[in-house]
Amino acid sequence: MKEKQQSLLLESAARFPPPKGVKLSYGTAGFRADASLLESTVFRVGILAALRSLKTGSVIGLMITASHNKVSDNGIKVADPSGGMLTQDWEPFSDAIANAPDPHSLLQLITEFVKKEEIGFEGRQPAEVLLGRDTRPSGEALLEAAKQGITSIVGAIGTDMGVVTTPQLHWMVRARNRGLEASESSYFHQLSTSFRCLMDLKPEGISKNGNDATLVVDGADGVGGEKLEQFKKMLTGLCIEVRNRGDGILNEGVGADYVQKEKVAPRSFGTADAGLRCASLDGDADRLVYFSVLPNENNKIELVDGDKILSLFALFIKEQLSILNEGVDKKGNDSYQARLGVVQTAYANGASTDYLKEMGLEVVLTPTGVKYLHEKAAEFDIGIYFEANGHGTILFSEAFLCWLEASHKTLLSTSEGSAKQKAASRLLAVSQLINQAVGDALSGLLLVEVILKYMGWSIHRWNELYHDLPSRQLKVKVVDRTAVVTANAETVAVQPIGIQEAINVEIAKYPRGRCFIRPSGTEDVIRVYAEATSQDAADSLASSVAKLVDQYLGFGSS
Repeated sequence: MKEKQQSLLLESAARFPPPKGVKLSYGTAGFRADASLLESTVFRVGILAALRSLKTGSVIGLMITASHNKVSDNGIKVADPSGGMLTQDWEPFSDAIANAPDPHSLLQLITEFVKKEEIGFEGRQPAEVLLGRDTRPSGEALLEAAKQGITSIVGAIGTDMGVVTTPQLHWMVRARNRGLEASESSYFHQLSTSFRCLMDLKPEGISKNGNDATLVVDGADGVGGEKLEQFKKMLTGLCIEVRNRGDGILNEGVGADYVQKEKVAPRSFGTADAGLRCASLDGDADRLVYFSVLPNENNKIELVDGDKILSLFALFIKEQLSILNEGVDKKGNDSYQARLGVVQTAYANGASTDYLKEMGLEVVLTPTGVKYLHEKAAEFDIGIYFEANGHGTILFSEAFLCWLEASHKTLLSTSEGSAKQKAASRLLAVSQLINQAVGDALSGLLLVEVILKYMGWSIHRWNELYHDLPSRQLKVKVVDRTAVVTANAETVAVQPIGIQEAINVEIAKYPRGRCFIRPSGTEDVIRVYAEATSQDAADSLASSVAKLVDQYLGFGSS
């Protein structure tokens, strides 16, 4: 690293001193904290993003957002060249530079990392980073700090994409690295075109009840509500009413996280909406849940969560694959035996996992965290992943898409029947409609809507696919959360010795009982999840296992 580069880094870093006594860690959500503590961290992540661009020779993304957190928080996350999350290999470096106490320590860390990763500065294409932010008041100043970090790497460029949803920014990074136009208008065009194609391919003569015609969406008073209000004008065949689109406080009594956890209607929804098909986005529009308000005075809802969204998508895609493979020689002649798989975490309701397995689908569990789900889904020809919180997407392998496109062309030129050609068209359109970079509430919402129309289903019919087992989540405060070590996608505790055997004894007391413990990624607590055939049983199982955790490790539960 040349002297000019070193001087620029030292000079820039001096303007962004880190807050004293604060240690931050890069997780699934990137860095996230009270916005007043983040200027130094965001500056340093700007440096990281520019180095990542130099290393990969690709465009990188930086998104300023705290998703479903309260409005006073903010955060920053990195989008890799694929549009996905920052590679896990670089997470230790991100932690180290975020917590470097002074400019010289920071420079030493960067110098050592650049040498180890063999990142060259001369003779390479200049680094470029796309920047986006959500609607938080702190976003503009933090974005400027990120720009300063990017430009402290000689020749690096930070391109401001403005106020966007997190999935839009990830989509734009993926598009740029594929040589495509990366703009909000191109994003809206791709989604609306593929949605229209799928609408045109739905079976004829299917209708729905009149009160199910309009979709009412809670925008969480965030960027997603604003974007959907603009975007809905481009959508034909779908009537959308957007509420909570910026006139209230971001994520306060609104949004997918609130609706999914509290199981109540968000602000501005009430008994007058009973029976309507409703959906809720989160603050940066990367999560989606559906719900229907129940006809009572307590704003209670029927929740249709990420597990049900996954099940709907799996059902539709499996049907299209079955149409394509109908009558085909099982040895594989003239066909591509696509491997369809679904990926869940241990938090997925057991009833959903049972339903998916009964459909004959391959179901795989991973540890909690989108990075693990996404990586596993990419191993399939078509991999679908969703968390119960509403974050998920569908991934299509390049090999399968190439075969599908060739097959589609062949079917168009033969008399093999329109059913297979339509199934191929539908799958191609789904691959364009769904955001393959990351979970996207807007693209996911459109895919849900078109599948419901294809099936002729109301939200109530969809919700009847299976009935969730009652569940309970608790957390137990402990001295050291790392004392719990898990295996088998966090379903088994291997440390401390003996605790899993004690948990198994408790589980055996309840019909269809299931329970696991795992350490929190952010605080000194152990999380407990329990399921059983009744709410009382689930509560009792969770409570008894929480006591075991306290007995083995803790000093009190909450």
